[in-house]
Amino acid sequence: MKKGIISGMVVMSLLLVGCNEEEKGGQGVVSEQEAVVAPPNEENTELTLLSDLKNEIIRSITEQTELDSESIAIMLDGNPSKEMSISVSFPKNEKVDDLVIQPLIKDVIKHVSETENITITIETY
Repeated sequence: MKKGIISGMVVMSLLLVGCNEEEKGGQGVVSEQEAVVAPPNEENTELTLLSDLKNEIIRSITEQTELDSESIAIMLDGNPSKEMSISVSFPKNEKVDDLVIQPLIKDVIKHVSETENITITIETY
C-alpha cells in the first residue's frame, strides 16, 4: 500500500514539475529533457515472432484442412533464429494426416523465420 502511494506521489510530482515554467528575465524558460528510447528488447522481438508464427501456422492449417481454428492447440518453444520445438494438437475425433500438417508447418516457419532445426510433434487431445 505504501509503495503505491509513494509511486503515485512521485508520478504526480513529475507531472506538476513538468507543467510549471520558470520565469527568467521576463521570458518563460522551459526545461529541456531528452527522450530516452530503449533499444528493442530481443526477448520481445522473439515473443512477437513466435506469436506471428503461431497465427500463421493456424491460418495455414485451417486453409488446407476443414478444421476450425479454435480446435487447434499450438505450443511453440525455442529461439526462432536458432532452433524451435512445435507441438500441434487436434481433437481426437478429427482425422489429421501428419504427412500433410508437418510440411505446412515447416513451410510457414521457413517463410517467417530462418530456422532450420525444427522439431514438430503432432498430438490429439
